[in-house]
Amino acid sequence: MPSMPAFELVNAEGDPTLLFTCDHAANTVPAEVAGGDLGLPPEDMARHIAFDVGARGVTLGLAQAFGAPAVLSTFSRLVIDPNRGEDDPTLVMKLNDGSVIPGNRHVDGREAAARRGAWHRPYHGAVRAQRDRAVAAGATPAIVSMHSFTPRFRGRPPRPWHVGVLWDEDARLAAPLLDRLRVERDLVVGDNEPYSGALKGDALWTHGTRRGLPHALIEIRNDLIAGEAGQREWAERLTPILRDALAAMREGMA
Repeated sequence: MPSMPAFELVNAEGDPTLLFTCDHAANTVPAEVAGGDLGLPPEDMARHIAFDVGARGVTLGLAQAFGAPAVLSTFSRLVIDPNRGEDDPTLVMKLNDGSVIPGNRHVDGREAAARRGAWHRPYHGAVRAQRDRAVAAGATPAIVSMHSFTPRFRGRPPRPWHVGVLWDEDARLAAPLLDRLRVERDLVVGDNEPYSGALKGDALWTHGTRRGLPHALIEIRNDLIAGEAGQREWAERLTPILRDALAAMREGMA
């Protein structure tokens, strides 16, 4: 029996036309996994390698503003990455941005399966339950996945974007969202930056692309949302932007 739930669910009975997810909301390592710290010092567990800094606060702010449900992970991406398919070789990371993950170095198939069963599958089960609740109510839920990215990665030049929108085959929400973000003259906006959203098996492919539901992944540079004030600011800033994009999406689908 896992020592903690695999997900946090807010506004479970909220607006069925919109669902927020946050795949990397926490940096917690369950007590039963590799000593509860994966052998990493606190400073590494506070970095982007362990979770998406600030993304949880922004997600909660948006869920409140829209009165919509949100499903958020409660475990570190280093335990197992819910934004990867079950057969992805990076599902349990052994090295990330220069840091070796001691507690993952000797993870075998049995341990990976145990982590999938305790954390990965329950998280996705919660997303699926909210998605299916909406469909059963006659709604076409738009899925918005909230993430953050580090300003520098693997020693490369600084990333210039303040925010990016990731997408793959379905641009119904991504296109109007990008258009609306680009109206903000003080923002550098990335289209499939800082990396591509075309990853078969990831969370949005699983719950959006494969089911034919509109979706988009929003990436915010994490130095902008590291503190509570920045999280509130970005939730408030994104609310009218996302509202306009959703309206344009629905008009196009009518």
